This record gives sequence, structure tokens and C-alpha cells, in this order.
Amino acid sequence: MSGSTGERSFADIITSIRYWVIHSITIPSLFIAGWLFVSTGLAYDVFGSPRPNEYFTESRQGIPLITGRFDPLE
Repeated sequence: MSGSTGERSFADIITSIRYWVIHSITIPSLFIAGWLFVSTGLAYDVFGSPRPNEYFTESRQGIPLITGRFDPLE
């Protein structure tokens, strides 16, 4: 029941110029921010993931298995 609560209809919102001005700026900004977050390597630092060139080192060529995950750190 559109209008009974005073809300704007969906069609009214998406035909609004203000809607398109706001979203034409925010949506590309989110994609650019995400791309920069990953491409600069900050995502690897924040989440502690190894970078693609750090998965296999000279000393460790096998698959890194997690053992003792819940054991206390030494």
C-alpha cells in the first residue's frame, strides 16, 4: 500500500535526479576504493593473508597446513 505511511514509491525514487546524482558518485567510488584496497596490498596486511608470491617460499614448497589452530601461542 504505497502512500499510506507517507513513503515515496519506488518508481518515484528511481526517476528522481537526486537519486541518480548520489548513486552515480557513490557506486563507482565503492568500486574504486575496493580496487585500491586490494591493489595496494592493504587487504593482505589488514587480514593477514599471504601475498601471492609468499605462498611458496624457498624453504617451504609444500602445501601449508594449519595444525594446532586452537593451541596457545608460544
